[in-house]
Amino acid sequence: MAVARRLAALAAGVPEADTDAVRPLIAAHRRVFPGADAGLLQRAYSVADHWHSGQFRKSGAPYITHPLAVAILLADIGMDTTTLVAALLHDTVEDTGLTIGEVKAEFGAEVAVLVDGVTKLDGSRWGDHAEAETFRKMILAASIDLRVLVIKLADRVHNLRTLGHHAKREKRERIARASMELLVPFAQRLGLYDYQREIEDLAFATLAPEAHEAVLRLARLAEDESRAGLEELISQMRAQLAAAGVRARVEARARHLFSIARDQPGGLGGWLSGSVAADRSGSVSGRRASGGGAEPALRPTDMIRVIVITEGAEADCYVALGALHGRWQPVDERFRDYISMPKYNMYRSLHTAVLVDGEPVGVLIRTPAMDAVATYGVAARIREAGGKDGRVTADLARQADLDWLDRLLAWQPLAAPGDFLDGLRADLSHAGMVVFTPAGAPVKLPAGSTAVDFAYAVSPATADSAVGVLVNGARKAMENRLEHGQVVDLIIGPYSDPPDSWLAAAHSGQARAHLKAAIAQRRADEAAVLGRVAVAKALRPADGAEGDLRDLEDNGAAFSAARLLGYPDLDAVYEAVGRGDLIPAVLIECLATTTAQSQPAQSQPAQSQPAQS
Repeated sequence: MAVARRLAALAAGVPEADTDAVRPLIAAHRRVFPGADAGLLQRAYSVADHWHSGQFRKSGAPYITHPLAVAILLADIGMDTTTLVAALLHDTVEDTGLTIGEVKAEFGAEVAVLVDGVTKLDGSRWGDHAEAETFRKMILAASIDLRVLVIKLADRVHNLRTLGHHAKREKRERIARASMELLVPFAQRLGLYDYQREIEDLAFATLAPEAHEAVLRLARLAEDESRAGLEELISQMRAQLAAAGVRARVEARARHLFSIARDQPGGLGGWLSGSVAADRSGSVSGRRASGGGAEPALRPTDMIRVIVITEGAEADCYVALGALHGRWQPVDERFRDYISMPKYNMYRSLHTAVLVDGEPVGVLIRTPAMDAVATYGVAARIREAGGKDGRVTADLARQADLDWLDRLLAWQPLAAPGDFLDGLRADLSHAGMVVFTPAGAPVKLPAGSTAVDFAYAVSPATADSAVGVLVNGARKAMENRLEHGQVVDLIIGPYSDPPDSWLAAAHSGQARAHLKAAIAQRRADEAAVLGRVAVAKALRPADGAEGDLRDLEDNGAAFSAARLLGYPDLDAVYEAVGRGDLIPAVLIECLATTTAQSQPAQSQPAQSQPAQS
């Protein structure tokens, strides 16, 4: 059926949806964008409601409740109108008869790109290669429109909220584990910390319900005990800042359960008796707490962080830091300056901890603009760009300073599916470090990185030629592990042949992808040389019959034989011989066939002349 006819039928056949159902979405959107087009949201909801009619969630609720909930989640963080329309429609193309062409014709190209991006992701099955290709597609879709990732994260938050309706425990755990390992890092990189915290807590409750309940119970006890002392501390901090001439809001914010458990001595193992552990990316593996042993205790200071939001310029953050350190003893190892050196995801704040009655209390200091980014991440930029009507283009949504995404886009074509997820986990790990070039440029690397990772992060084009490295002025091998804050300078040589030992030393997905490609090419070249030598020897029979491989290559017979055997060129067929995948006799037989076939074609004109005369 033609698109025009389908759209005409759609317009005629889609009744107006219940206005009350979509009203909360419109209200949430207009709190951020007062001039937003409510009619567009109403129309998108009506279309989604029509096409999902008769479909139900595992809970028994009408299916339309899911895309509506996803859209409201996005409205709450201030996403633009286009994103909310796409959220309402995000499952229609995958689960109903609506086509992407019809979505484009009815709602425009940008909505269609978002719906199509999410549809491709949701249509893939979880598994080894399917999982890798799903996230590869996600990255490619994000290069066109970053909002694809934001919709995907909101979709997963709501699916985790309703995960208990899945009857099979194995499926619940599989979804929770995949969410923790592969979606939490994207939430971190986009600065969507509310989404990250909820995904972590919901996945934690699914993968380790007994430990989750234990942390929740002890957190409530510690909260009751700390309330009075916390109010006094905040009052004292406000007075201290005022005395230093700093105008600021001071408030306490509760930490989420997963982070509380993870940061205790012994990490998650202390809570889970070794049955569930966190890897370096903060993910959870395993199934349930085995029980036994004393339950770890929580201090009131484990439960909260104090947030100081200065009302002045960035310099006031440092004045506030000095004022607090002048009154309370700082914990040196807890200080981080993310204002002068922001995180990958645009996050900026000063982090410190001070001792209060002998217990460390975490303190974060930032401006209102920094707090907006810390609260909404990439959505803060979209809120700002949306003005009053909530209209934002893909170009404005795509942030030029998301260098982590550019790096993933650069190396992902080189990575095989089996290697891609490991590289993705390493590159997106929150446990990273920063080293510097001699010019002072910061280079962000995964934790545990070596000079090999540094070389490919700085210049993939010349990394293969590195012969060593200077670390704080001292000559080191390329396999040397780097540490946060070091100054690193590559020594480039005339050759470009990275040794196999580099692969074992590499941690980043970028370095590993380039190295595997380079090593594979070198081995292919070596196999091709061996294969050509074997074929040349086999063409010299004991009876001295004519057979020169170079002549066969020059006249095209060797190339024709390679193509006849299904190889694209001579290098490929020689490589197959060198690897033992093809025996020389088979190639020689094919050479004889192609040579014989070419002879009659050459003599035919001479034989046909008498017949013509």
